Amino acid sequence: MMKDLEKKIGYEFRDKGLLTLALTHSSYANERPGRVNNERLEFLGDSVLGFITAEYLFSTLTDRPEGELTKLRANAVCEKSLAVFANELGLGEYILLGKGEIMTGGRMRPSILSDAFESVIAAIYLDGGMDKAREFVLRFVSGSTTDTRSATDYKTLLQEIIQKNPDEHLTYCLAAESGPAHDKEFTVEVYVNSNCIGTGTGHSKKKAEQAAAKEALSLMGINL
Repeated sequence: MMKDLEKKIGYEFRDKGLLTLALTHSSYANERPGRVNNERLEFLGDSVLGFITAEYLFSTLTDRPEGELTKLRANAVCEKSLAVFANELGLGEYILLGKGEIMTGGRMRPSILSDAFESVIAAIYLDGGMDKAREFVLRFVSGSTTDTRSATDYKTLLQEIIQKNPDEHLTYCLAAESGPAHDKEFTVEVYVNSNCIGTGTGHSKKKAEQAAAKEALSLMGINL
């Protein structure tokens, strides 16, 4: 099971115990006296994530002021974004949870997912160093922070335009997917009624949908 997760992460741990620890929620540890949870790793992972993101923004967006860089970093490392990243890995199914958390839907709770994602970053950092941690983080962060426009919700913008005509309905359809399990690429088409108005690709369905919406807006002559 952990081998499958390592493939999705794109990193093979020398110390497998670090990965297990990163996935150990406090609710699971509390049911097993003496078991350590992932909270210390989460603390370290938060700092590593923040540094890598800030470094990337600083070196990539050389013309942007501090205020804009701060907003982009905040958007990339917030709980909502990290939960999305965790879901792209299917991380929820690997997290070790207590019985109560499992019963109440803990595997899908954003706070648990985001904490586990940060813990995995720390585990990679401790096991393989900063370069490996950076490689992992930038798989997710680089696609959402390279430009202010990247933070734009193109799907919402497109929806706001289309819903002005109550007879038109917007739908997204998965057209294709390719690549290995840890590096999938999805192609999504966006339709107004039965007409395809845009196509997009991405390493998650959500990113592909955003790309499709962006193309549709561009083809409609919307200045992005």
